[in-house]
Amino acid sequence: MNTSIHTQAAIRTLSQAFAPLNCMIHAARKGSFSFTLVNEHGIARHSERLYPEQYESAEPLQAVIDRTRQALVA
Repeated sequence: MNTSIHTQAAIRTLSQAFAPLNCMIHAARKGSFSFTLVNEHGIARHSERLYPEQYESAEPLQAVIDRTRQALVA
């Protein structure tokens, strides 16, 4: 998988933000990727596709993290 520095940083940030959930990356292509958060029982809790404008700077990525955290609590 050939990924940009921005993509790699976003993946690390998502993994850290949602630990202890496992952050699985899928279908990384053309600058976008999908992530799925999986709990300790192997059950997917959230899945979303991100595009470069959502993760190439801190503010939009933080908005994704905040929105996802709210969805996990609901």
